[in-house]
Parts: sequence; structure tokens; C-alpha cells
Amino acid sequence: MTASRSSDRSAKRVRTYGSSGPLLLLLHGGPGAPGYLGTVASELADSFRVLEPFQRASGSESLTVNRHVADLHEMVSACREKPLAMIGHSWGAMLALAYGAAHPDGVASLVLVGCGTFDRASRNQMRAIEEQRMDDGLRRRLNGLAEEVPDRNERLRMLGNLLLPLYSYEPTVHELPVEVCDARAHDESWNDMVRLQEEGEYPAAFAAIKAPVIMLHGAVDPHPGRLIFASLRTHLPQLEYREWERCGHYPWLEKAAREEFFATMHQWLTRQGGR
Repeated sequence: MTASRSSDRSAKRVRTYGSSGPLLLLLHGGPGAPGYLGTVASELADSFRVLEPFQRASGSESLTVNRHVADLHEMVSACREKPLAMIGHSWGAMLALAYGAAHPDGVASLVLVGCGTFDRASRNQMRAIEEQRMDDGLRRRLNGLAEEVPDRNERLRMLGNLLLPLYSYEPTVHELPVEVCDARAHDESWNDMVRLQEEGEYPAAFAAIKAPVIMLHGAVDPHPGRLIFASLRTHLPQLEYREWERCGHYPWLEKAAREEFFATMHQWLTRQGGR
């Protein structure tokens, strides 16, 4: 396994892993929370070459889904190997689908890990699950978080760590290894994704994707996997689904599911030719 390397492209940092095998693109979630997928990339580096881009940060222009898709397309266009396999986690899975809809010829296969929501019903169920699992202590902590942590970026990081137990079954860590948080990037990107859903763009546009697609989901994940699967399957009839009972939103951090998660992902990608 080779050590990761970093470079700058399209106002983004890119970490690379592995020296041989098919090329994969690994997309982080958040939005605005890069750097926590290093464990996944390192595990894949034995069989694949992995690009892990840090998505565009907030700046002079408001971030949109189309801006992120354009950044990805610039990266993909610069690669000698294409189409590419893409693995996205949470928001990253949603971004992978958005890219595949805009550039179906650039995508060979898509792996959606802990995919985010594409309709109000899924989001409402997710919020209900979070509320059901939350005790009074955590609820008070979250209600006072803005006063406790004035910095928005640090508050986003702390929020992710506070919610980790609600999002997990038996995690191997107590904090997510996010390298940097960008609350403005999170808000701008997510708000634009919701806008596109409410205007009917997504998930209908995903019908343009002809590549194989699989969802890998934990049954304990507050994101309601089977409901999200049903909302996507209408437009992606080729969509496959795998779920693990003792697993939450971060399968690679789960004691019970980690090994089977990586084995399933390796086998599925190999079956697709890795590309």
C-alpha cells in the first residue's frame, strides 16, 4: 500500500492512494467535511488506485451542486482512464449520482454508501429516528451548541461527533477524523441540493445513468435506507441494495460490519471490472 499524496486541482486538494489497479474516485460527505475517508481509501489501495478529492470550499461564489459537478468533471476529464468507478458516502453518494446524471458516459459504476435523502418523506423519517434516539442530555447540549461554540466551522465538527453514537451501532472510534469543516460550504451545497429536489430535478434526472449502481447501507443508520432505495429505484431500475443489521452510517468504522462491508465492495467493484 502506498502512502497518500496531495495535490491541488480546481480549487481543491486531492489525496491519492495505491499504485496499481483500476482508478476509483472517492467522494466525501458533509457537505463541507473532507478528510475522513482515509481509512476507506487505504483499504482500497491494495487493489485500486484511489483519488480522494477535497470538494471546493466556500469562497467568492455561492456553492451549488452544478459547481461541484463541474469540478468533478474537470478531474475526470484529466484522467487517462474513463469512464471511472465512483464511491460516495452520504452527501458524496448524492453528488456521485448528480455527476452520473450530468455525464453518464463518464461513470462506469457507482457505489453509494449511507446515501442521503431525496424526498421529504425520507428526511422526515430520518429526523424522527434521530429524535427517538436522543436523550435529554444530548438534546440540551445540541440546543446550547451555538452559544458553547461560536465558530461555525468548529460547531459543525462538534455536531458530527455528538451525533456519532446516534448514527452508529458499535463504532471503533469516538470522533470522526474530519480534517477541516466548512459550515458555509455545507449550507450552500445542501440548500442547493434540496432546491433541486423540490423543483423536481432529482431524483428524476438519475434515469440518465445506465451504469451499475449499488447502495451499501447500515440498518442502524438514521438515513432510512430502504425508503431511499425505493425513491431511487423508480429512476434507477439497475440499482442493487445491501444492508447490514449491526451497522450505522459509517460501515468501515463498525466492529461487526467492517470486514463484510469491504469484502462486498471489493467483490462488487471487481465484478464490474473495477471501472
